[in-house]
Amino acid sequence: MSDDSGLYNKFGITINPGEYLFKEGDEGEKMYIIQTGNIRISKIIEGTEHELAVLGKGDFFGEMAIVTNEKRTATATALNKSDLLAFDKQGFLSLINKNAKIALNIIEKLCRRVQKLHIQIQHMGRKNLRTLVALYLSQAFKNDADADGRIPYDASVNDISLSLEIPFENIESIIQDFQEEEMITKEETELVLKNKKKLDAVIEKCH
Repeated sequence: MSDDSGLYNKFGITINPGEYLFKEGDEGEKMYIIQTGNIRISKIIEGTEHELAVLGKGDFFGEMAIVTNEKRTATATALNKSDLLAFDKQGFLSLINKNAKIALNIIEKLCRRVQKLHIQIQHMGRKNLRTLVALYLSQAFKNDADADGRIPYDASVNDISLSLEIPFENIESIIQDFQEEEMITKEETELVLKNKKKLDAVIEKCH
Protein backbone atom coordinates (compact mmCIF):
# COMPACT_ATOMS: atom_id res chain seq x y z
CA MET A 1 0.00 0.00 0.00
CA SER A 2 1.53 3.28 -1.01
CA ASP A 3 2.13 6.13 1.38
CA ASP A 4 -0.42 8.61 0.01
CA SER A 5 0.11 12.05 1.57
CA GLY A 6 -3.54 12.97 1.01
CA LEU A 7 -4.70 9.89 2.86
CA TYR A 8 -2.22 10.50 5.66
CA ASN A 9 -3.32 14.11 6.07
CA LYS A 10 -6.89 12.91 6.55
CA PHE A 11 -6.46 9.60 8.39
CA GLY A 12 -2.86 9.52 9.59
CA ILE A 13 -1.68 9.08 13.17
CA THR A 14 1.79 8.72 14.68
CA ILE A 15 2.54 6.71 17.81
CA ASN A 16 5.76 6.43 19.76
CA PRO A 17 7.70 3.35 20.92
CA GLY A 18 5.89 1.49 23.71
CA GLU A 19 2.60 3.30 23.09
CA TYR A 20 -0.58 1.21 22.91
CA LEU A 21 -3.01 1.52 20.03
CA PHE A 22 -5.45 -0.63 21.97
CA LYS A 23 -5.45 -3.30 24.65
CA GLU A 24 -7.15 -6.67 24.78
CA GLY A 25 -10.72 -6.15 25.98
CA ASP A 26 -10.98 -2.54 24.76
CA GLU A 27 -13.95 -1.42 22.71
CA GLY A 28 -12.99 -1.27 19.04
CA GLU A 29 -13.99 1.40 16.54
CA LYS A 30 -11.10 1.59 14.06
CA MET A 31 -8.86 -0.51 11.85
CA TYR A 32 -5.27 0.42 11.00
CA ILE A 33 -2.89 0.22 8.03
CA ILE A 34 0.82 0.55 8.81
CA GLN A 35 2.71 3.11 6.74
CA THR A 36 6.02 3.03 8.63
CA GLY A 37 7.28 1.27 11.74
CA ASN A 38 6.33 -1.97 13.45
CA ILE A 39 3.38 -2.98 15.62
CA ARG A 40 3.50 -5.87 18.08
CA ILE A 41 0.31 -7.90 18.48
CA SER A 42 0.09 -9.79 21.78
CA LYS A 43 -2.47 -11.71 23.81
CA ILE A 44 -2.83 -12.87 27.40
CA ILE A 45 -2.93 -16.69 27.46
CA GLU A 46 -3.24 -18.48 30.80
CA GLY A 47 -2.15 -15.34 32.65
CA THR A 48 0.96 -14.66 30.56
CA GLU A 49 1.38 -12.20 27.69
CA HIS A 50 2.46 -13.87 24.45
CA GLU A 51 3.54 -12.28 21.19
CA LEU A 52 1.34 -13.30 18.26
CA ALA A 53 3.05 -11.31 15.53
CA VAL A 54 5.10 -8.26 14.59
CA LEU A 55 3.51 -6.36 11.71
CA GLY A 56 5.17 -3.92 9.33
CA LYS A 57 4.56 -1.58 6.41
CA GLY A 58 1.48 -2.49 4.38
CA ASP A 59 0.00 -4.78 7.02
CA PHE A 60 -3.43 -4.00 8.43
CA PHE A 61 -5.14 -5.09 11.62
CA GLY A 62 -8.15 -4.41 13.82
CA GLU A 63 -10.56 -4.74 10.91
CA MET A 64 -13.15 -6.68 12.93
CA ALA A 65 -13.82 -3.52 14.94
CA ILE A 66 -15.51 -1.87 11.96
CA VAL A 67 -17.43 -5.00 11.01
CA THR A 68 -18.74 -6.44 14.27
CA ASN A 69 -17.92 -3.78 16.90
CA GLU A 70 -16.59 -6.56 19.11
CA LYS A 71 -14.06 -5.91 21.85
CA ARG A 72 -10.39 -6.26 20.97
CA THR A 73 -9.11 -9.82 21.26
CA ALA A 74 -5.44 -8.78 21.43
CA THR A 75 -3.17 -5.85 22.31
CA ALA A 76 -1.38 -3.66 19.73
CA THR A 77 1.82 -1.87 20.80
CA ALA A 78 4.26 0.26 18.80
CA LEU A 79 7.79 -1.18 18.79
CA ASN A 80 9.18 2.00 17.29
CA LYS A 81 7.88 5.32 16.03
CA SER A 82 5.12 4.31 13.64
CA ASP A 83 2.87 6.09 11.17
CA LEU A 84 -0.51 4.53 10.53
CA LEU A 85 -3.76 5.19 8.73
CA ALA A 86 -6.68 4.83 11.14
CA PHE A 87 -10.18 4.29 9.74
CA ASP A 88 -13.57 4.06 11.34
CA LYS A 89 -16.30 2.34 9.33
CA GLN A 90 -17.27 5.48 7.39
CA GLY A 91 -13.66 6.36 6.67
CA PHE A 92 -12.94 2.86 5.44
CA LEU A 93 -15.93 2.93 3.09
CA SER A 94 -14.71 6.28 1.75
CA LEU A 95 -11.23 4.82 1.24
CA ILE A 96 -12.32 1.81 -0.79
CA ASN A 97 -14.68 3.94 -2.87
CA LYS A 98 -11.83 6.26 -3.89
CA ASN A 99 -8.82 3.96 -4.07
CA ALA A 100 -9.37 0.70 -5.94
CA LYS A 101 -5.78 -0.51 -5.49
CA ILE A 102 -5.95 -0.35 -1.71
CA ALA A 103 -9.44 -1.84 -1.72
CA LEU A 104 -8.32 -4.82 -3.81
CA ASN A 105 -5.25 -5.37 -1.60
CA ILE A 106 -7.39 -5.43 1.55
CA ILE A 107 -10.06 -7.63 -0.03
CA GLU A 108 -7.41 -10.13 -1.17
CA LYS A 109 -5.91 -10.36 2.31
CA LEU A 110 -9.32 -10.63 3.94
CA CYS A 111 -10.33 -13.41 1.55
CA ARG A 112 -7.21 -15.35 2.50
CA ARG A 113 -7.99 -14.86 6.17
CA VAL A 114 -11.56 -16.06 5.64
CA GLN A 115 -10.28 -19.09 3.75
CA LYS A 116 -7.94 -19.95 6.58
CA LEU A 117 -10.66 -19.30 9.17
CA HIS A 118 -12.87 -21.76 7.28
CA ILE A 119 -10.15 -24.39 7.62
CA GLN A 120 -9.86 -23.60 11.31
CA ILE A 121 -13.60 -23.93 11.89
CA GLN A 122 -13.70 -27.26 10.05
CA HIS A 123 -11.12 -28.70 12.39
CA MET A 124 -11.88 -26.77 15.57
CA GLY A 125 -13.51 -29.73 17.23
CA ARG A 126 -10.35 -31.77 16.86
CA LYS A 127 -8.29 -29.19 18.77
CA ASN A 128 -5.17 -30.47 17.07
CA LEU A 129 -2.76 -27.57 16.66
CA ARG A 130 -0.23 -29.69 14.79
CA THR A 131 -2.88 -30.53 12.22
CA LEU A 132 -4.00 -26.90 11.89
CA VAL A 133 -0.45 -25.73 11.27
CA ALA A 134 -0.01 -28.46 8.65
CA LEU A 135 -3.23 -27.30 6.97
CA TYR A 136 -2.15 -23.68 6.93
CA LEU A 137 1.26 -24.56 5.50
CA SER A 138 -0.33 -26.81 2.88
CA GLN A 139 -2.60 -23.96 1.77
CA ALA A 140 0.29 -21.49 1.75
CA PHE A 141 2.47 -23.76 -0.41
CA LYS A 142 -0.48 -24.22 -2.76
CA ASN A 143 -1.60 -20.59 -3.03
CA ASP A 144 1.24 -18.30 -1.97
CA ALA A 145 4.50 -19.98 -3.03
CA ASP A 146 6.81 -18.21 -5.46
CA ALA A 147 8.05 -19.72 -8.72
CA ASP A 148 10.56 -21.85 -6.80
CA GLY A 149 7.90 -23.20 -4.43
CA ARG A 150 9.04 -21.12 -1.46
CA ILE A 151 7.03 -19.19 1.12
CA PRO A 152 8.41 -16.51 3.48
CA TYR A 153 9.14 -17.92 6.94
CA ASP A 154 8.40 -14.93 9.19
CA ALA A 155 5.28 -13.84 7.33
CA SER A 156 3.90 -17.38 7.32
CA VAL A 157 4.48 -17.91 11.04
CA ASN A 158 3.00 -14.46 11.78
CA ASP A 159 -0.07 -15.27 9.70
CA ILE A 160 -0.67 -18.62 11.42
CA SER A 161 -0.05 -17.12 14.85
CA LEU A 162 -2.48 -14.26 14.26
CA SER A 163 -5.18 -16.43 12.69
CA LEU A 164 -5.14 -19.04 15.45
CA GLU A 165 -4.26 -16.58 18.24
CA ILE A 166 -1.47 -18.92 19.29
CA PRO A 167 1.93 -17.56 20.43
CA PHE A 168 4.54 -17.16 17.70
CA GLU A 169 7.00 -19.44 19.51
CA ASN A 170 4.43 -22.27 19.67
CA ILE A 171 4.00 -22.16 15.90
CA GLU A 172 7.77 -22.04 15.44
CA SER A 173 8.13 -25.14 17.62
CA ILE A 174 5.70 -27.12 15.47
CA ILE A 175 7.41 -25.98 12.28
CA GLN A 176 10.73 -27.05 13.78
CA ASP A 177 9.21 -30.50 14.39
CA PHE A 178 8.11 -30.62 10.74
CA GLN A 179 11.66 -29.80 9.69
CA GLU A 180 13.10 -32.56 11.87
CA GLU A 181 10.56 -34.97 10.38
CA GLU A 182 11.74 -33.85 6.91
CA MET A 183 8.39 -32.50 5.73
CA ILE A 184 9.72 -28.99 5.11
CA THR A 185 13.08 -27.24 5.18
CA LYS A 186 14.06 -23.69 6.10
CA GLU A 187 16.49 -22.06 3.73
CA GLU A 188 17.57 -18.66 5.08
CA THR A 189 14.31 -16.68 5.35
CA GLU A 190 12.05 -19.08 3.43
CA LEU A 191 10.31 -22.41 3.84
CA VAL A 192 10.44 -25.11 1.17
CA LEU A 193 8.09 -28.08 0.94
CA LYS A 194 10.27 -31.20 1.05
CA ASN A 195 7.78 -34.04 1.40
CA LYS A 196 4.14 -33.27 0.57
CA LYS A 197 3.01 -36.81 1.41
CA LYS A 198 4.30 -36.53 4.97
CA LEU A 199 2.65 -33.16 5.46
CA ASP A 200 -0.63 -34.49 4.02
CA ALA A 201 -0.39 -37.48 6.36
CA VAL A 202 -0.47 -35.15 9.38
CA ILE A 203 -3.70 -33.67 8.01
CA GLU A 204 -5.25 -37.00 7.10
CA LYS A 205 -4.82 -38.37 10.63
CA CYS A 206 -7.77 -36.20 11.68
CA HIS A 207 -10.10 -37.26 8.88
